[in-house]
Amino acid sequence: MKSLVVGIGGMTNGGKSTLSSSLHQQIPNSCIIAQDAFFKDDSVVPVDSNGFKQYDMLDALHMDEMMSEVDSWRRDPESFLAERGLTAERTAAPEDEVFVLIVEGFLIFNHRPLNELMDKRYFMEIPYDVCKERRCSRVYTPPDPPGYFDGHVWPMYVKNRQQMESMVSGIVLLDGLESKEELLAAVYKDVSREIEKLREKD
Repeated sequence: MKSLVVGIGGMTNGGKSTLSSSLHQQIPNSCIIAQDAFFKDDSVVPVDSNGFKQYDMLDALHMDEMMSEVDSWRRDPESFLAERGLTAERTAAPEDEVFVLIVEGFLIFNHRPLNELMDKRYFMEIPYDVCKERRCSRVYTPPDPPGYFDGHVWPMYVKNRQQMESMVSGIVLLDGLESKEELLAAVYKDVSREIEKLREKD
């Protein structure tokens, strides 16, 4: 049994969740761990001097719990799937079977212990105006207060992006304005190539 960890990161509303879900549906024996599932309770998220909740930072997330989930998958991918009601498919001999973990989130590459586990890294990006339009058209719980995008979300994206680029290499940048089909085809082809390489290894 072999394993592959694929990271799909990117800015808010960039399309990373859609891509991750589509990739999962295409790749046998894959599953998703999404960073958004590990946000701390709103009551403990710090507030800045402008009164904005500081959600766009690692301290707003239970990264220890996320790492525990990832480690659980790495120890035994097949059992991890079974515990979540998913059945492993037989697509190769047992020793050549490849299990794929898709890690999705906006700060997955900024957390060094998690980033170091990645075999493939993709980052979805879209222009400021498109990002703002998408963000403002969605309803969040709790809802974004007036001025939140320009006062917190975008500045933090720029800061986090700079930090990511200073500490991580080998990230494939994806244009979030391309069609979902084009993005999926490109990433699926790349990941499939890595799966075949793993199978060919002794």
